[in-house]
Amino acid sequence: MTRLDACENETGFAVIPVLDLRGGRVVRARRGERDTYAPIETPLAKGSEPGAVAAGLLRAWPARLLYVADLDAIVDGIAPDLASLRAIAAACPGIGLWVDAGFAARDATEGFLAAGLGRPVIGSESQHDAGLIRALGGRAVLSLDTKDGEPLGPAALHEDPALWPPDVIAMTLARVGAGSGPDLVALARLRAKAPEARLYAAGGVRGPEDLRALKGAGLSGVLVASALHDGALRREHAAGFG
Repeated sequence: MTRLDACENETGFAVIPVLDLRGGRVVRARRGERDTYAPIETPLAKGSEPGAVAAGLLRAWPARLLYVADLDAIVDGIAPDLASLRAIAAACPGIGLWVDAGFAARDATEGFLAAGLGRPVIGSESQHDAGLIRALGGRAVLSLDTKDGEPLGPAALHEDPALWPPDVIAMTLARVGAGSGPDLVALARLRAKAPEARLYAAGGVRGPEDLRALKGAGLSGVLVASALHDGALRREHAAGFG
């Protein structure tokens, strides 16, 4: 079983490798243009099978936690890909999973929690109101999704930090896979809104210099995929980011 609270009591800076799933395969994400995502080709694994790619990411970086975006569930509203999640968990024993599967209904989210396959990530783009994140509280992670500078989902989720659980992801979709660097200005605004929250960046990391900048800005961690697959972040860079 994965550890739902893998990072909750850590004092370091968490680098969280990302797997984007589509059709039971890991795909390469770029700029949030999901219709163009193709099965990944990476030196970290043979093929795009989720368990193999997950294990490859952990060889590349000594992470305690993986983030999984189930794009079929997010885009098409279908049930989470539990088979792929089980394959990832089996390939990476003891590693926690944060899972965005387009959760929008409380019953389905509670069912996912009961399955013990990870901690649900509640993406703002999938919400109609703040009800689900209010109900789940700290059992979930909130992802504040933006694209091209525009917040996705209910304005209240972006504007009212009283609604936020302890762990919050700033998901900048237009920067995912683009190698353009994290949006430090926007992250600073979020940090100022809720200085006690554990804030994680997502999108744009190019290498260890960006990790240092994010850690220096007071963030608790970052979600990364392309920089690991491309070799810009490697295991030898992990010192100081545990």
